[in-house]
Amino acid sequence: MKSQDIGLLLKLVALSRKDGRGPDTHAGKGEKALPDDWRDWALDDIDGVRESLPGLEDDQLQARYSVRALAEETGISKSQVSLALHRCLEVGLIRKDHRTGVPRANARALFNFIMHGVRYVFPAKPGEITRGIATTFAAPVLEGQLYSPGELPMVWPDARGKSKGQAVDPLFKGAPYAVRRDRELYAMLALVDAIRLGHPRESKVAAKRLAEYLE
Repeated sequence: MKSQDIGLLLKLVALSRKDGRGPDTHAGKGEKALPDDWRDWALDDIDGVRESLPGLEDDQLQARYSVRALAEETGISKSQVSLALHRCLEVGLIRKDHRTGVPRANARALFNFIMHGVRYVFPAKPGEITRGIATTFAAPVLEGQLYSPGELPMVWPDARGKSKGQAVDPLFKGAPYAVRRDRELYAMLALVDAIRLGHPRESKVAAKRLAEYLE
């Protein structure tokens, strides 16, 4: 399994919440909690966020979940998206929708893996001071929670980022590109970082918020 597989699975979760056909126990709960100014980067014309599109026809839905579309949305190459889908299907982290055939993330299994394995399989360590996109407790999804005023934030290095802090390698290379196109994906990736980098109490807070997206 590769770290980009987790990013792709989280993207599938975000898509299922938007198309209205995935698990919807908490649909919109996490997203509504984000501030209006959730973007921690300078905007340009290519930063397009797809809004919710309930009631898509099956062929439109299948096109949105195609390898090509997933590659465009995540910045992961088409060949790597295809391999990731196959890997995750084999181990039960993805299930095919019985009616439409589109890939759906097994949210419960994904949550368990993130909680118990991600910090060991895909560890991260804060590095040099740089400019980038805020993650962990500096990101909008967790801003102000268990965060000391004098403490440097953690950021994904990015020339367009608005924050200055300690560099952290994103879970996968295309993450800074992918989060510009999806506010929920940004929130979930920041929460995963808080779990893989935080102390037990911090991880617990992040896990509770992540559950709101994955349940």
